[in-house]
Formats: sequence, structure tokens, C-alpha cells
Amino acid sequence: MSTYSPVYLFADSQLLFWTQHAQLFLKSILSFITDENPSAAYIGASNGDEQEYYQLFEAAMESIGINNCRMILSEFSEQDKNFLEQANIVLLAGGDVKKGWDIFESSGIKEAVHKRYNDGAVLMGISAGAVQLGTCSLYGDDNKLLTTFQILPFIIDVHNEKDEWSALIKTLKIKDGFEKGIGIPSGAGFIYHPDHTVEPLRHALTEISLKEGNLSTGLLFPGSEKEAPEPIH
Repeated sequence: MSTYSPVYLFADSQLLFWTQHAQLFLKSILSFITDENPSAAYIGASNGDEQEYYQLFEAAMESIGINNCRMILSEFSEQDKNFLEQANIVLLAGGDVKKGWDIFESSGIKEAVHKRYNDGAVLMGISAGAVQLGTCSLYGDDNKLLTTFQILPFIIDVHNEKDEWSALIKTLKIKDGFEKGIGIPSGAGFIYHPDHTVEPLRHALTEISLKEGNLSTGLLFPGSEKEAPEPIH
């Protein structure tokens, strides 16, 4: 029987170094890891395997005592595959949602990430990575629908609060069914817990749903947890 760990979704990298209650927030991840020498995998396909962003991840992991880190490259070598299959933490980086997803599918990374989640690894998604952990995303000038991991039962959008989440609303309308969307503003994030509750982090989230043509919008504030639907996977 699988034992799932929480999933951490961030709009950007700020929460990797956020201090809450006089300690690094990221230390909360350690309570879900039992290995004495935990490992952390960074998947950078969405940003073209940019070393600069991986170094931020390395620094964040080192700040909580995790030194066994590796960037999983888009080529997905046998060495990368072996490391990912054992990683306690798996982070999906920001960048281009569609570009990263195409590589996930063609390389076998997609199946490896699903397996790590089912085996209890902590998943993290930043920006595009957060979107990919949700149900779907729009891409291209003609607004085609891209089905993503569906590990969370939401359409996710990030740092588009200035546009009043117009892309998220458009996605909901194209889906044309009862589904919820969550907009994560800059500097914010949330934890999706194994009991299907959502825990907002740092700033309020925007929750949007569309049912029978009726749009509903609300806010989810830090310090509160909201029950979510069952995941689709």
C-alpha cells in the first residue's frame, strides 16, 4: 500500500528560503523523510537545465542539511534515472510548461516522477513545475489543452495575480466542466496534504471554480486548511 507525502507548490523560489517562526520553513519537509542520508533530485527540463537555478536549489537543500543533490538532465541518463528512483525529494523546476512536459514524456521522467510519488517521495513544484503537478495547462496561440501529472485535483496557475487570473479562468472555460483552479500569487505557495487538504503559505490563494457556466471566486488564507477533492491519478 502506498503512503503519500505532502506535495509542495510554490509560485517562485522565495519560499525555498522563507523563515517562519524563527526557522526555515523548508525544514518542515524533513519530518516526512526517514532516511539518514536523504537525497534530493532537481528536474530542470522546463528551463533548459539552467545551472544557475539548480544552484539555488542546492543552496536551499544545504540549508536544511541535505547535501546529496543531483540535477536530472533532460537526456535522462541511466545515472540520472538511478538517482531519481531513490530520491527522497523531487523538485520540478520553473520555466516553460509545455517544453518541460514534452521532455518528461519522451524521456521517461514522467513515469519516474509518478513512481516516486507513489513510493512516498516529497514532490515540489516551482512555477511551471507547480502547474505541471496539477491537471492541465493551456499552450500555444490557439489555446490547446495540455494534460499534465494530475497529482493534484486542480488546475494550477502561478504569479498571474495582476492579470486577475485570466489564463486560469480561460482554462476553466475551455475545460467546460466542474473543476477547480487555484492561483498562487508571487511569493506564495501551498501544501497539498495526503488527506486532501490545502494549506496556504505566506499569502492568500485564489480559488476559482466554474460549474454550469457560473464562475465562483474565493480566497484561501494562510492559517486555514481547506478540504480538496480526491486526486485524479
